[in-house]
Amino acid sequence: MRIDVRVEAEADELRSLHQWLGTDREIRRSSSLTLQEQPPEPGHMGGLLDVIQLVTDNGWSAASFVVALAAWKRTRPQDPRIEIRRGDTVIVLTQGSDAEIERVIRALETSTEDEAPGT
Repeated sequence: MRIDVRVEAEADELRSLHQWLGTDREIRRSSSLTLQEQPPEPGHMGGLLDVIQLVTDNGWSAASFVVALAAWKRTRPQDPRIEIRRGDTVIVLTQGSDAEIERVIRALETSTEDEAPGT
């Protein structure tokens, strides 16, 4: 399963989240994380960091992942908006409240259950 995470903030914030998720033992155990870049704009030399791509296995826990996102979000001075994309499902984490965390977990778990086997 593949999940893309975008942060509405500077590229340094995306790197910070990538490092944060990489230190979470549960996430490291059940998934691989990569930073993906957008293609460079015409006239520019390099691409911009765009997304963290998370590829997970069957032992992946949506709850562990979302709690880690919310914990990182609480450490940020600017309170960035986090967009999570799973196939056609897009979920936004804005406040990081308990109710919002539960909503995001349910949405990710539902999108996982709806996926056809072998994809």
